[in-house]
Amino acid sequence: MRWEGRRQSENVDDRRQLAATPMLVGGGLMTIVIMLVLLFLGVDPQQIAALAPDLAGPPAQRQPAGQEQANDEMKQFVSVVLADTEDVWGKLFPNYFQGRYTPPTLVLFSGQVNSACGLASAAAGPFYCPLDQKIYIDLAFYEELKNRFGAPGDFAQAYVIAHEIGHHVQNQLGISNKVQAMRARVSERDYNKLSVRMELQADFLAGVWANHVARFAGVVDEDDIREAVNAAAAIGDDRIQKKTQGVVVPDAFTHGTSEQRVRWFLYGLKSGDPSLMERAFEVDTP
Repeated sequence: MRWEGRRQSENVDDRRQLAATPMLVGGGLMTIVIMLVLLFLGVDPQQIAALAPDLAGPPAQRQPAGQEQANDEMKQFVSVVLADTEDVWGKLFPNYFQGRYTPPTLVLFSGQVNSACGLASAAAGPFYCPLDQKIYIDLAFYEELKNRFGAPGDFAQAYVIAHEIGHHVQNQLGISNKVQAMRARVSERDYNKLSVRMELQADFLAGVWANHVARFAGVVDEDDIREAVNAAAAIGDDRIQKKTQGVVVPDAFTHGTSEQRVRWFLYGLKSGDPSLMERAFEVDTP
């Protein structure tokens, strides 16, 4: 994917430095509070002074210069991809949904992050929070996507963002609220089926986005599409379960099989028509 020198979105919130210096915000105040409590309890001030370094926690670790540069390049890349989603959905929404597209914010974090949906760690992978309409991603996920799941390539990375944008589209159209409202009325097994359909629909919308991005001369080629297809296949529930636990449990699927995820991405890529998104809720799920 050709991304260098292209427009970058301004809707990127980089919180990675907050994780690098945790004690400068809340931790320093907490240390002072603890020390005051110890004084109130009659602890020897000299003992408190000796404990101070432990209370403050370890010093912040600065990333090597090479890693910082790589992260800066990745930030630029995701900013370009986000800008592409803004351009595409900004044009599609008025034509297909008679409304105005409101872009989400993409939050970059490291390790863990607070969102309106709660505290999340990098282990959860990229996610969209409908309560604050933000996408959260730890850029280390892309290394895992490449090394653990065997899905390298910049367009594989772009597909991940486009998929989360698909959830934002669902949220803007009210689909997310309708599905969430059914959670208390159906069994866990049936809700998992609804979750699978939501994820396949987001894959379809990612394909729609790819269709329109591919129309930009020289931006996307066939190799890029293969990278996205490979990524969709790599993170299918069946493949992940087989890799992590050695057995496939269809009732526990929440995202769809590798075959389903690839099929719905390609369906969106071929059609380029977001009005067909409801068909994802007509599919049979395990």
